[in-house]
Amino acid sequence: MNIIKFTPRQEKIISLVEEFGPITSEKIANKLNVTRAALRPDLAILTMTGVLEARPKVGYICSNKTSYSMIYDYIKDIKIKDIMSKPVLVNEESTIYNGIVQLFLNDVGTLFVVNDDNLVGAVSRKDFLKIAIGGTDIHKVPIGIIMTRMPNIIYLDKNDSVYSAAKKIIEHEVDSLPVVDIATDENNNEIYKVIGKVSKTNITKLLLDISENN
Repeated sequence: MNIIKFTPRQEKIISLVEEFGPITSEKIANKLNVTRAALRPDLAILTMTGVLEARPKVGYICSNKTSYSMIYDYIKDIKIKDIMSKPVLVNEESTIYNGIVQLFLNDVGTLFVVNDDNLVGAVSRKDFLKIAIGGTDIHKVPIGIIMTRMPNIIYLDKNDSVYSAAKKIIEHEVDSLPVVDIATDENNNEIYKVIGKVSKTNITKLLLDISENN
């Protein structure tokens, strides 16, 4: 049986619950100086692995369950290809305005930017917000101006584990990650074709499915 290796923030959450439990997610967020939204993936992992127990209208307490390592092993065996969803792709020359429209029409937090099916960048809701409040003409400026460019994009392979995806999302503090197939063109240059995405929502839905079926 494997032993779970929690992130430093997850360890802090466990310590807070041990000391102050029952404690609400709002109070945990305040003590760690982060938002409740940022804590959701951590709390989902800690409750689904059985380390913490969530009590409605009361808060989180430490659990006495002993099955957490079995659930952990189960999660590690689930692959990205089993939970990934359809990505929203835009061209680098698309305007920031068009990007914002796509963001809200598709209800996503991140758009992935491609040129000729090759991943070249990513732009998040936060990126759009920063540029929108700065007085820039969003109808004329292309997304390429504000996107994070390759090779600074963290990506996943379809055969990676869900656990590794969750860890990357938390460590890099992003909303979602692209799933890519890597190939080479006629000049032997690598091409990163986006075939899916994994977000905090995908992982949370998986954990809820596991909970409801056990």
